Amino acid sequence: MELDDTNRNILRALSGDGRISNLQLADQVGLSPSACLRRVQDLERRGVIQGYRARLDPAQTGRAYVVYVAVGLAEHTKAAQEGFERAMARADQVAECHNVAGAFEYMLRVEVADLRAYKAFHTDILGTVPHVRAITSYMVMGSPKDTRA
Repeated sequence: MELDDTNRNILRALSGDGRISNLQLADQVGLSPSACLRRVQDLERRGVIQGYRARLDPAQTGRAYVVYVAVGLAEHTKAAQEGFERAMARADQVAECHNVAGAFEYMLRVEVADLRAYKAFHTDILGTVPHVRAITSYMVMGSPKDTRA
């Protein structure tokens, strides 16, 4: 689907504030409220807008300690990948799991309360998954830019 400038402006505004009223959104993007609502509904229907989320305070939800984890598998089979992906889907600490190209197979975003909780995840969950060959952890020191909703 081709996005025109107006649709891009709508998406930018909704990405910044998914709870913006239709009246405010229409005013911000220069449309009438009815035209704006039709465009938003069309973007939702086409799957460009896949949903809306609440942005939570990690410190208050016990998930302020963020670690990106590169995981290499010992076997490069479909069964090994599917088994790993199922295990990560069950792990509440894993906020994101991406199959990537490069020196390792997966990049995880792990969110936990602190270093002790990460060590428990590393040892008791990730360390027990079959076919895991290598684990490299990157602790987040700060996030000067984060546009995830």
